[in-house]
Amino acid sequence: MITIYHNPRCTKSREGLSEIEQLGKPFTIRKYIDEPFTREELISVIDKLGIAPLALVRTKEKIWIDNYKTKNLSQDAIIEAMLLHPKLIERPIVVNGNKAVIARPKEMINKIVENI
Repeated sequence: MITIYHNPRCTKSREGLSEIEQLGKPFTIRKYIDEPFTREELISVIDKLGIAPLALVRTKEKIWIDNYKTKNLSQDAIIEAMLLHPKLIERPIVVNGNKAVIARPKEMINKIVENI
């Protein structure tokens, strides 16, 4: 099953959702601002993305700049920052089984759903 971690206020996230809808495959929407990640879920998504936690952070967000940018943070501290401030999480994230992508651009979705 495909899951999109979606923020309806984000243009890129809405574009990603539209791309998934056009595929005609079953999917679920998780509005992660309203229903935040658990620590385990966020770690699982980061693992599926195959990236370091910092690569999932929106480092130009004011929250990041004001509170974290100048600090030398551990991987765990970066994850904690995203859990405390879900707005920091890059979006949209699309997960299909054990694969995931940050769907920027939206065509990245095709890398993990073309063989469904």
